[in-house]
Amino acid sequence: MSGINLLTDTNIILYLLGGDRDIAGILSGRIVHLSFINELELLSFPQLSSEESQIIREFLKETIIIDINESIKSHTIYLRTKYNLNLPDAIVAATARFLQIPLLTADKDFKKIIEIPILFYEK
Repeated sequence: MSGINLLTDTNIILYLLGGDRDIAGILSGRIVHLSFINELELLSFPQLSSEESQIIREFLKETIIIDINESIKSHTIYLRTKYNLNLPDAIVAATARFLQIPLLTADKDFKKIIEIPILFYEK
């Protein structure tokens, strides 16, 4: 992978926080970006303990969270319409497109998107 910036999907962060050394290696030395959607997903799991929440919050302090803007909204509409994505996935993909950086994900639904570079991770 070339470049230092990556947008990561929620599943990648869950693998990382779960101790996945391969993901840790991939992210080492990179600037990790997250969509606000990923932040919301990470912090809103129903059975999330206060300890897990604190670990996630500490991790989030080390990332760049990208909020919604008009450009991301436009990209979201385009990608959701073209690829029939669910709204959270469309926002994440649109964020990668807005930033012009690769999306690192394990979600196969993103493989069909040709407008952004997808780095697909398989366990």
